[in-house]
Amino acid sequence: MATTFVFDAYGTLFDVHSAVRRHAESVGDGHAALSNVWRAKQLEYTWTRTSMDRYVDFWQLTQQALDYAFSAVPNTNRDARQRLLDAYWELEAFDEVRAMLVGLKEAGKSTAILSNGSPGMLDAAVVSAQIGDLLDATLSVDALGFFKTRPETYQLVCDRFDVAPTEVSFQSSNRWDIAGAHAFGFRTVWCNRSGAPDEYLDLPPDRIVSDLTNLLEK
Repeated sequence: MATTFVFDAYGTLFDVHSAVRRHAESVGDGHAALSNVWRAKQLEYTWTRTSMDRYVDFWQLTQQALDYAFSAVPNTNRDARQRLLDAYWELEAFDEVRAMLVGLKEAGKSTAILSNGSPGMLDAAVVSAQIGDLLDATLSVDALGFFKTRPETYQLVCDRFDVAPTEVSFQSSNRWDIAGAHAFGFRTVWCNRSGAPDEYLDLPPDRIVSDLTNLLEK
C-alpha cells in the first residue's frame, strides 16, 4: 500500500458545479450549460498558459473563464457573476470526503492536496469543507508558475513528504491529471464520477472508482 495519499482538489474533493447550482435560480435557464463551459474553459486556460509560458494564477483564470461562459451562454444573468465567484471559494465537498480522509488518517497514511488552485482559494475551500485537520499539506502549483501536467508539479509531493513516486497514491477525477501523474510514476486512482470513457489508453490508472469511499481496498 502507498504511504501517502494525494488528491486533486477541484472535481475530486470539491464539487466544481456546486457554485452555479447554489445560485441556479438567479443565473437563469442556462445555468447547467454555464457551469460546464466555465469549468471547461478554466481547464483549457491552464493548458494554454503553461504551453505559452505565460502564467496567470488560477483565480484570475477562473474569473476569465466565467466571463467567457456568460458570453457563450446568453440566456444567463450576468448580474450573478460576483455571487458565483464568491461561491467558488466555498465549494461543497463530495459526501464521502471527510469520512474517507478520517479512514486514511486512522490507517496511518499521510494526506495532501495537490492542485492548480491558488493558495488562497485552496485554503478557503479546505476551511469551508472542514477537512483541514485531516490534511498534512495543501500544495499549490502556484509556487512553480505553471500548471499540471508538468512533471515538476507532481515532484512537489515527493519533495514535501520525502517519498519516491511509487509510494504515492494520487487520486483525481480529471483523466488528463491521472495521465500526467501516471507518467510521473505515481500510483493512480481515477475517480470517474460521471462514467466517462477512457481517453489515455497508453497511460492507464491503477484503479478506477466511482467515488473515493474505499481507497484502502486492494
